[in-house]
Amino acid sequence: MYHPVACNSSQHITKQHSMFLLQILKVAIKTKSIANMSSIIRRPTSILQVCSVIDQNFIRKDIRTMSPIIVHNFIHTTVPSFKKDEKDESETDNETKKGESKKNNETQKGAKSQSALVMYMFENVKKKEKETYLETIRMYISRDIYRRGHVEFIYSAMKYMEEFGVHRDLEAYKKLIDVLPKGKFIPTNVFQVEFLHYPKQQQCAVDLLEQMEDNSVIPDREMETMLINIFGKSAIPLRKYWRMMYWMPRFKNLNPYKFSEEIFSNAIELAKQAIKKISEVDPEREIIVYETEKVPDSVDKTWIVSSISPTQKELLKKHPVNTAVYVEGPFKVWMRNVTVDYFILRADPVPKTDKPISEYDADDVTNIKIPFWEEPKVPGFLSSVHEQEDGTILAVCATGTSSKDSLLSWIRCLQDENPILSEIPVIFTLKVKTSDVNAIESGEKVQGRLEDSKNPTDKKTEL
Repeated sequence: MYHPVACNSSQHITKQHSMFLLQILKVAIKTKSIANMSSIIRRPTSILQVCSVIDQNFIRKDIRTMSPIIVHNFIHTTVPSFKKDEKDESETDNETKKGESKKNNETQKGAKSQSALVMYMFENVKKKEKETYLETIRMYISRDIYRRGHVEFIYSAMKYMEEFGVHRDLEAYKKLIDVLPKGKFIPTNVFQVEFLHYPKQQQCAVDLLEQMEDNSVIPDREMETMLINIFGKSAIPLRKYWRMMYWMPRFKNLNPYKFSEEIFSNAIELAKQAIKKISEVDPEREIIVYETEKVPDSVDKTWIVSSISPTQKELLKKHPVNTAVYVEGPFKVWMRNVTVDYFILRADPVPKTDKPISEYDADDVTNIKIPFWEEPKVPGFLSSVHEQEDGTILAVCATGTSSKDSLLSWIRCLQDENPILSEIPVIFTLKVKTSDVNAIESGEKVQGRLEDSKNPTDKKTEL
């Protein structure tokens, strides 16, 4: 440690003192100990006073051997005497720029390798389930203390959520939010709040919350605490969380068709809920499950979910024997983000009769009359809910394979309870090729939507 020497321009400085200070200055510059220099010589005027005692040629000779960047901070000289040093400065600046560009390239390569490592972690998993997904997140957190590439990791993990079956799991989303470092992204003043402090990380959190909203996952209070610890109370992700907590609980129970997650792993239960949803216009309808193995001469060994009501059975009995009925489909019904194919047994629309239809409305209670002394006026013709303008719906079904053979087995099962159906000609009118339809496979999880064939054709087969 050097001893501090008080130097001022007003003091008398001897040649011995100046030589001593110059030697200390040279050693301090060579060792780059700027703190020691500042403690010894505190003002540039002191150095000029020291240098005025010594020969100028001696000073220039010694100073040129020192680092010009450090010397310029303490000694003021004329421009001609340091032209060579300015060239050296430009060369050092170019070297520093090259070094910074190399560092940027290395960081970009590191980010690419990090993202490739993340994709490798999720793709090369044998059992793609919730436990392995959460274990992968734990491995990433424990492997890197500084959480390098945490934004890229979260985006990659969000892409694989549906593949692992955790896209509707609140715990998985909370684990992903927990990957973000705590306290570093909290703004400390108004300007940081308004100008989006750490925008990349905030946008990542907003995208994660939007994916939760798309999958109908309602956050809890713990997630609010996590967001406050990460981004503070004035961040955009917290505002997004508050909007979700305001609207999502209000729309949670508006859907009259509530399905549990278990039915999406069971194809038969999913088909039951779909047929129940379609045929609930008639409260008397009956939903029956048939097994084609019990049907003689059946090719497809699958299941059939059928719906028919007593009113439809009566309409089938009154149907003329010489008039054909049609099996049409497949049509699609949505069960959340999954579609189920269903088919209908349809007859031609009933022609209008010559009898005048009264304006009697059985559901009108505005003008109730006591029917003890007079008979109510009954219309000459009343249609049921199954008799529509484009035809009469006689039955509805969904099969495991959506093939023509499974529909033929369905008709044979209906003939056991409705013998008149064996006398009526049945025509199969299929709007889509049955071989191109993705069937609902029993025992497997149904994912995605069923796409129509690119070249639809009409198939008509008479039974």
